[in-house]
Amino acid sequence: METGNVLLASSGASVGRVETGKNPTLICVPIMAESVEKMVVDMNKAKASGADLVEIRLDSLNGFSPREDLQALITQSALPTLFTYRPKWEGGQYDGDENERLDVLRLAMELGADYIDVELQVAREFHSSINGKKPEKCKVIVSSHNYQSTPSVEALGNLVAKIQATGADIVKIATTALDITDVARIFQITVHSQVPIIGLVMGERGLISRVLCAKFGGFLTFGTLECGIVSAPGQPTINDLLNLYNFRQLGPDTKVFGIIGKPVGHSKSPILYNEAFKSVGFNGVYVHLLVDDVAKFLQTYSSCDFTGFSCTIPHKEAAVKCCDEVDPVAKSIGAVNCIIRRQSDGKLFGYNTDYVGAISAIEDGLRGKHNISSSGSSPLAGKLFVVIGAGGAGKALAYGAKEKGARVVIANRTYDRARELADTIGADALSLSDLDDFRPKNGMILANTTSIGMQPKVDETPVSKNALRNYSLVFDAIYTPKITRLLREAEESGATTVSGLEMFIGQAYEQFERFTGLPAPKELFRRTMSKY
Repeated sequence: METGNVLLASSGASVGRVETGKNPTLICVPIMAESVEKMVVDMNKAKASGADLVEIRLDSLNGFSPREDLQALITQSALPTLFTYRPKWEGGQYDGDENERLDVLRLAMELGADYIDVELQVAREFHSSINGKKPEKCKVIVSSHNYQSTPSVEALGNLVAKIQATGADIVKIATTALDITDVARIFQITVHSQVPIIGLVMGERGLISRVLCAKFGGFLTFGTLECGIVSAPGQPTINDLLNLYNFRQLGPDTKVFGIIGKPVGHSKSPILYNEAFKSVGFNGVYVHLLVDDVAKFLQTYSSCDFTGFSCTIPHKEAAVKCCDEVDPVAKSIGAVNCIIRRQSDGKLFGYNTDYVGAISAIEDGLRGKHNISSSGSSPLAGKLFVVIGAGGAGKALAYGAKEKGARVVIANRTYDRARELADTIGADALSLSDLDDFRPKNGMILANTTSIGMQPKVDETPVSKNALRNYSLVFDAIYTPKITRLLREAEESGATTVSGLEMFIGQAYEQFERFTGLPAPKELFRRTMSKY
C-alpha cells in the first residue's frame, strides 16, 4: 500500500498531561502481578521510572475481592489508573461470568478509576448499563484486538467508527504485524483520527508503532517495567522508550531513521545514533526495522519523514535495486549499507560505508603490529587477503582489499557464489570446506563477513583453530559478541585480531554525517560502544 505523504502531519488529540516534551502521548506501564501488594510495589516502580499512568490488569490477580482490592489499588496508586479485566476471548486470563466481570469495571469507575478498558464486543451493553451515570473524571477506552493480522485502511476506518458509535471516550485498536508495512496503515488511521486514539501493532515487526505513535499523535503507548514481562507481544521497556528512543522529545517534525535487517533485534545501532542525535540536539529517532522485503518497505514508507536507513544482512544487495541513484563504489561492490532520502524530491541514494570502516580498522591493526606510520602505501599491499562470505559485506571487503593492492581469495559455503564474486573483482575462489587446508603462505589476512559465530550461536566458527596459525591478522565483522570464538582462537594462535566493533564504528561515522549533515561525534561513539 502506498502511504505517500500521508505520514507528514500529526493529529492534534490533546490529553491531560503536563507536557514536558514535544508530544502529549502518554506512557502507560502494564501492571500484571498476582497480588495487590506486588501490584502496589510495581506501581511505585512505574512512577519512579517516569510513567504517566498504570494499566492494572485485574485478570492477572490470584484471588480477587473486588471492592476491597479496587479500593486499595486506587488509593495506593501514585499514578492515574487504567483498569483492564481482560477475558480469555480477547486474549486475557479471565474465564468467569461475563456479568460479574462488567460489574467489576463499573465498580472501579465508581471508586475513582481514571480510565477503564472495555472490549468492543461488550461496549454497547456496558454503555447502556451505566445509564449515563459515568463519573466526570473517568474515561472509557473501548478496545479491539486482532491477533491475526492488520486489516486494510478502509476496514480500520470502519472499525474506528464502530468503536466511536459505542460512546467511547478513547478508541483503542491493537492489530498484529505480519509485515512491517502493516504498521503504516495504523499510522495513517492515527494521523487522521478526530478522536483520541491508541493504535498499536503487536509483534516484533510492529515495534515502530509503539515508538512513533508519539510522532503521529497516538494517545498512549505501553512500556514495561522489565524486559520480557509484557502484556502484549512486542512491548518495549519504559526505560528504552525514555532513554533509548528519547520518547518525550519526539514530535510531528522528528525525522525517522533506522536499521533495515532480518534479524535486527541484536543491533546496537539505535543506541549509538539516538545517543548521538541527543548529544548534538538533532531532531531524529533511530529504530530497529525488521524488514522482510526491502523494496516493499521503501515504497510504503515513502514520505520524507522517513529520511535515512542503515542496511544490514540480508538486504544489502537487494537495496541497490531500490535506489534511484547509487554511489559508484557501492555500485561496483554491488551492495549498499546506507540509504538517504533526498528531502527536495524524495529520491533514494545508496552508499556503501562498510568497506571504509573495515579496511581502515584492518590497516590500523597491521600498522600497530609492525609499527608502521599511517603515511605512504597501505600495509595491505601485496598481502594475501582471504574473505569468508560472498554477501554484501564480503563484496565490500573484497573490493576494499583489492583497491589497496592485496591479492584476494573468496571462500564461501557455496563455491559458485564465491566464484561469481571472484570473477567480478579479479580474485580467486574457494569452497569454505577447503579453507582449513588452504596454506599457500604464512602471514595471510582473514576476514569473516558471515554471521557464523553471532549471537545466539556463539560457539560456532567458520574455520578450525588449527588453520589460524597461517594468518598474521584475523578480522570478524560480527560485533555481538565483541570477541567471537574465531577471534579468541586467532589470538591464542598468535594472530592480531580486529573486532567488528571497529568496522561498526568506522562505517557509523560516515552514515551519521550523511544522515544529519553534521560532523560525527567520534569520541561519543567510542564511549557509547565501549559500554557494550
